Amino acid sequence: MLISRNKYDRKRPEVKQDPVNENIRVREVLVIAPDGESLGVMSTHKALNLAQEKYNLDLYLVAPQANPPVAKILDFGKHRFELQKKQKEAKKAQKVVELKEIRLSPVIDTHDLETKARQATKFLQNGDRVKVAVRFRGRQMAHIDVGEKVMEEFIGMIEEFAVVEKKPFMEGRFLNCILASKVKK
Repeated sequence: MLISRNKYDRKRPEVKQDPVNENIRVREVLVIAPDGESLGVMSTHKALNLAQEKYNLDLYLVAPQANPPVAKILDFGKHRFELQKKQKEAKKAQKVVELKEIRLSPVIDTHDLETKARQATKFLQNGDRVKVAVRFRGRQMAHIDVGEKVMEEFIGMIEEFAVVEKKPFMEGRFLNCILASKVKK
């Protein structure tokens, strides 16, 4: 059986509202005063009147899953501002690990290889992961073993700073390997 729905049958999505003042939908709450003192269990209506008349503050539901739910008398605008401030600080403090790429060739010279190894070492010391790619062109695809030797030599040069996260693998014309820093920042 098909139920016909028209555009007027849809419900408006609920807006998430913070459990503060009139948005508290429980009968009784354990009330905590602004100084942290417990005022006991009382009806939500009575607690709301107490918060507004005696303290001139808001009633905020701190622990809605508790039995009975816990509500605290506080300045909700200030509380929300402090939460946003903490979230910004936490976002600043987190380190985003990037994946840097170093490209090599099967016919790379030793000095060029050493330069690339120094660059990879800098990346690893900054806490980033490094993707090492040996690119094969044209007839070089027939001699993948040469590229594997270059990759092994490169990994050997930086093994005191790096650990192989993903062993060398072929992907199209590239021999790739992913390295991670031994020392975590």
